[in-house]
This record gives sequence, structure tokens and C-alpha cells, in this order.
Amino acid sequence: MIVLMTSVMAGAQDGPIGIAFAEAPEQSSGVCTGQSTDKTLACAREKCVEGGAMAQDCLRVKWCYPAGWSADLFVQHQEGLHWHEYLCGWDSKQAVLAAIEVACDRERRSYIIECSAVRFWDDKGQELEAN
Repeated sequence: MIVLMTSVMAGAQDGPIGIAFAEAPEQSSGVCTGQSTDKTLACAREKCVEGGAMAQDCLRVKWCYPAGWSADLFVQHQEGLHWHEYLCGWDSKQAVLAAIEVACDRERRSYIIECSAVRFWDDKGQELEAN
């Protein structure tokens, strides 16, 4: 009976995952993957705090379900302000790369002086190096 319950519980975790992003501007950020919106966002906030920010500064900035291919973009305005933008839910690496190209298009966004992907995640939630 215990073996049956264990296999049923393991099966309940199969399927698509979501990805959550939390950020404390100028301080820290956190990213987690999982199936529960609330738990995954809470995990991202916890990672943000682990990075040195106070809990009240760690804002829940994005949740995508399914996570798909995802990216963290660093964007800088011509007047010096900078921020992160999060792209998620893309069905392939090629699709998220195309989304980055659009998001970083300086003809469309003439006010930015820098825009680049600093982190990627595949559709399984594994972080990959940004090239």
C-alpha cells in the first residue's frame, strides 16, 4: 500500500512546471521552478532574501506556467537606469532567442544602450549559461 501511494504521489508531480521570478531592485533576485504558483513564488522570494535583500524588498515580478524556455534580460536606459526583464513560456530555445532579439531591438527601443540575456532556463527548469 505504501509503495502504491508513493508512486501515485510521484506521478502527481509529473507534467509541466512553472517558473517564478522575484527581485529586490539593486539588491538581489531569486528564481524557482515548480507546479504550485504560491509555493514557487514563495521559493523565488526566499532565494532573493538568501541573496541579501530584506523580504519586504523581494517583489514577485513574474510567473509563467508552463515555464517553457525562459531568459533574464539586463536592460539599461541611456540615462543610466537599469533593470531586469524576464521572458518565459517560449516553446523552444530558438523562440526565446527570437524574443530576446525583439526585446533588445534598439530601433524599437531607441532609449536603451544595453540589453542582453544574462541567464537562460530550458523547458525543464535547468539554468543554462548565457552566451
